[in-house]
Amino acid sequence: MSGRPRGVRAARVAVAAVLPGELALAASLVAGARPPGWALAGAEALVLAVLLLEAWVLRSLYVAARARGADRRAARRAAVQEAVPVTVRRLVLHELRALASLGRWVRRGTHGVRPGDHAAAYTGPQTAMMYGLLFVMVIETAVLAFLIPWPVVHRVILVLDLYGVGLVLALHAACVTRPHVVRPDGSLRIRYGALFDLAVPPDAVASLRVDRRYPEGRLITLSEDGVLDLIVGSQTSVTLELNRPLPFTRPLGATAEAHTIRFHADDPRALISALCQPA
Repeated sequence: MSGRPRGVRAARVAVAAVLPGELALAASLVAGARPPGWALAGAEALVLAVLLLEAWVLRSLYVAARARGADRRAARRAAVQEAVPVTVRRLVLHELRALASLGRWVRRGTHGVRPGDHAAAYTGPQTAMMYGLLFVMVIETAVLAFLIPWPVVHRVILVLDLYGVGLVLALHAACVTRPHVVRPDGSLRIRYGALFDLAVPPDAVASLRVDRRYPEGRLITLSEDGVLDLIVGSQTSVTLELNRPLPFTRPLGATAEAHTIRFHADDPRALISALCQPA
């Protein structure tokens, strides 16, 4: 494409490869996985390099759009659409929503819960792991402060480590402030933080039961026969059978359908009772 600043393709490939990995790493940390310190430091340095490249390309695209006569808002939009893939834009949106959840968490607020709704928490299996992980990350940051002799490198690693701590805390805050929701009309909203959100209408529910399982796999796992597992802390506690397949959207934007949904609620019986009681 003529007139395109150099580095656009490289920036798109790099950001599409690295930032999803960064979010996946953060999600795995919340789930309790702990990679070696050198792997975390390398991943953080790689993310920083990609963000610097992306910032340079975005500025170049913005300047080029302005030179063609676009106003500032249109130039910014064109630059982002040109340099940042759709999947990465979704990831950034998820991350911003998670960070915004920190303020809501401090205020003890919730998202999407109206008067008369039943809010069902699901963070029980991951809470202890999250706080333990944050403790280890803080200790690691303090140890690196003593081990790294170069001030510039120390400051960069410190900023990246603090950002990592904040992101893990934000992901958990998003889960706390975005619970499952049962509406008075019998509809159900199944969520996992800012990453997953599925509305189940009342006429789609065939059966609902307490069913504690300990599946293996990623946060969102769909089997070939249409069974969706939304795993929290390596477990699910509720099985929802649907009378028709429902479409859902994965965190990166891909869509699929499920006819059975297994998810976790800290008090599954209270959720089932709220859904089954008449309006």
